[in-house]
Amino acid sequence: MPQQRTQRILALALPIMGGMLSQSLLNLVDAILVGSLGETVLAGVGVGGYAIFMLSAVIAGLSSGVQSQVARRNGARQFTIRALPLNAAILLAVLVTLPLTLLGWFKASLLIALINPTPLVQAVANDYFQWRVIALLPIALTLCFRGYWHGIQKTGLYLRIIIFTHALNILLSVWLIHGGLGVQALGATGAALGTSLSITAGALVWGWLTWQHARPSGFLVKLPSLSLLWQILRLAGPNSLQQFLFAVSYAILFWFLGQISTASVAVGHVLVHLSLLLILPGVGLGMAAMTLVSHSLGEQKHEEAHGWGWAGMRLAAVILAVLGLPMLLVPEAILSLFLHQESLIELGRIPLMLTGIMITLDSAALVFNQALQGAGAHRSVMQISLFMQWLIFLPSAWFLGIHLEGGLLGIWLAQLVYRAINSAIFVRVWQLRRWQKISI
Repeated sequence: MPQQRTQRILALALPIMGGMLSQSLLNLVDAILVGSLGETVLAGVGVGGYAIFMLSAVIAGLSSGVQSQVARRNGARQFTIRALPLNAAILLAVLVTLPLTLLGWFKASLLIALINPTPLVQAVANDYFQWRVIALLPIALTLCFRGYWHGIQKTGLYLRIIIFTHALNILLSVWLIHGGLGVQALGATGAALGTSLSITAGALVWGWLTWQHARPSGFLVKLPSLSLLWQILRLAGPNSLQQFLFAVSYAILFWFLGQISTASVAVGHVLVHLSLLLILPGVGLGMAAMTLVSHSLGEQKHEEAHGWGWAGMRLAAVILAVLGLPMLLVPEAILSLFLHQESLIELGRIPLMLTGIMITLDSAALVFNQALQGAGAHRSVMQISLFMQWLIFLPSAWFLGIHLEGGLLGIWLAQLVYRAINSAIFVRVWQLRRWQKISI
């Protein structure tokens, strides 16, 4: 039985993991391509990237809201109506992202100024952010489509589409950053435009394939009812709020780093993107667990649902430990891929080693966070996450990094402790099993 669990969760998780790793590379590609343009440009791309991450977080919950609803209907064999939650999520995506896009385009400078105080960094970040925010609706639609396909346990499509998107992004970004074929070099703006165009192309592919497959399940057949809109909003809202405030917490983190030095912002940008990249296998396993937990609860198999969470967590711990090992053994070699000054590499060496440890500690939180959402416990996940981010991590990061002048290293030590405590809390909540009584 354990071996069968492992095989099934890996069958679902591997395409998700591969796709999410490739998706995260969209941001790392920008960092690599502009790294040669200097620390100011790299810092500006980092600040602009976190500003778009903050706005994207507002609609991040749509994916889990759709996935948990579709998986529950799939488990109950309600095949003719399983795409109705997708219709509701798409309508919500349009209503939310259009005003956010306009706000982001016209008020970019105000948002960027809150994250970083340096005028030269702000100038780069403003342009980068404006050309990324135009793809906010395609991002939201991609999240909705992804939730549907993951909910029906067809995760391989995500990997194929995201690889297409990623390959297109590299081609477009290299061309637009450095110029050629009659186009002048656009620098950081070219990186943003290339990313936005590739994300939009990926969303169009998602839409076409979903139209071909999901019409018998109710896709775009009729407008969603008010009750279904409310259900999606009720499930997506806490996760979106959690993700938004998570993004805001990282914006505050970058504000802390900006108080230290531009070099700390540039190195912190690389460290955070590396950690976000390498935890994605854990997130992918958690998303697979979300589908399997929700599907099992739809079949009224509560013990099986509990086991899926632990199966995902054990796999995540092993995989993340392996991925974190190179950070401990060869941190300089990894940092040299992004940073081209010895002083910056030395500044990031020990924090990167700590990152290798913290991603392993994070495995339980990553998996049980998603698994609990599959059970409908979105509110509990939000409460735990916000408590840990805002009452534990940020105050301790300020105390160690700014007040005690520990700098970048002090902030990363605070993050290490925060992730360990966070995982312990999520294990406790999963074991209490109160989530088994939630109906969605």
